[in-house]
Amino acid sequence: MPLTVVPVEGARAVGAFIRLPWTIYAGDPAWVPPLLLERRHHLSRHRPRFARARFWIAYRGRAPVGRISAQIDRLHLERYDDATGFFGMLEAEDDGQTFDALVSTAEAWLRAEGMRRVLGPFNLSINEECGLLVEGFDTPPMILMGHGRPYYAARLEEQGYRAAKDLLAYRLAADFTTPDIMRATLLRVARAVVVRPLRRSSFQSELATLREIFEDAWSENWGFVPFTAAEFEELGRALRFVVDDDFVQIAELDGEPVGMLVLLPNLHEAIRDLNGRLRPLGWLKLAWRLGVRRPRTGRVALMGVRKRHQRTALGLAIAFLMIDAVRTRALARGVREVELSWVLEDNQGVRSLLEAIGSVVYKRYRLYEKPLR
Repeated sequence: MPLTVVPVEGARAVGAFIRLPWTIYAGDPAWVPPLLLERRHHLSRHRPRFARARFWIAYRGRAPVGRISAQIDRLHLERYDDATGFFGMLEAEDDGQTFDALVSTAEAWLRAEGMRRVLGPFNLSINEECGLLVEGFDTPPMILMGHGRPYYAARLEEQGYRAAKDLLAYRLAADFTTPDIMRATLLRVARAVVVRPLRRSSFQSELATLREIFEDAWSENWGFVPFTAAEFEELGRALRFVVDDDFVQIAELDGEPVGMLVLLPNLHEAIRDLNGRLRPLGWLKLAWRLGVRRPRTGRVALMGVRKRHQRTALGLAIAFLMIDAVRTRALARGVREVELSWVLEDNQGVRSLLEAIGSVVYKRYRLYEKPLR
């Protein structure tokens, strides 16, 4: 059958783009069907948008067999001025021709827009789902983390892509035991640090504090791009309705906020058998699973310590105290296992702390790059 790549235009095409993974992951027990409503919102033009993006579907005859996006991130270009564009949302059948057609189409658009390098996958930014899963296919992804087929990496590398950076997902039992000598040392170093939960009565100012710490803590990390005010406001709305106050911890030193941590309940655990739909009874199931039964897993999606305390004993102690505080609250609410992700492979400070308290790497995501000539 002939292969064609078609731009996504109109509501029907958006629907086909969103539903394509159901074909790719048929029979994969680790895949979690996303909520169709959420995916439409994710791709909506009405969302706070940092970038210009284009989307395509590959058809073999009349059957959709792959998809891809290409993005130009204004904030990235303002910060780095490196003529880098991005690709993402990549899903496709195990066929070299299909990958070639999709990737070539995305590259051609980026090249025509003046980009000289392509990096990805990002779905759709570095502050959302990113990286191609290359290890850990046997377990379901946590909330806001991606899944993939084992052949994706090889097919992408056939197109000339090479590894740019690896992102790690750590798994940690919520009832971990810290070695006594380590706990005593960290508590002594951080004796002036107070860790407290989110104050919902001052939600907007608390949200501003989280954003300020995040941007300071991550500002020198590889690939960092700040949230826009609108993006962080949207994140705040999700936190307000989904996350318990105790799952957001803020560390203060002499009254100044110096660290923050956000634990998200694992929504994937609650939606896994809904097949993407909330009607007719999906809403009731989801509400009961989140509010009554409660997820047994969660993900530390945001954590940061102010830059001036990083790579110091105090910085490690602040991070440990926040992890310890949130795990106590999580255990009380039935959480038994937590993912800490993502962590840059070369971030030895954070990795050393996580491994010292028993965390193990169980998934690896890879970002790929390629020059555009």
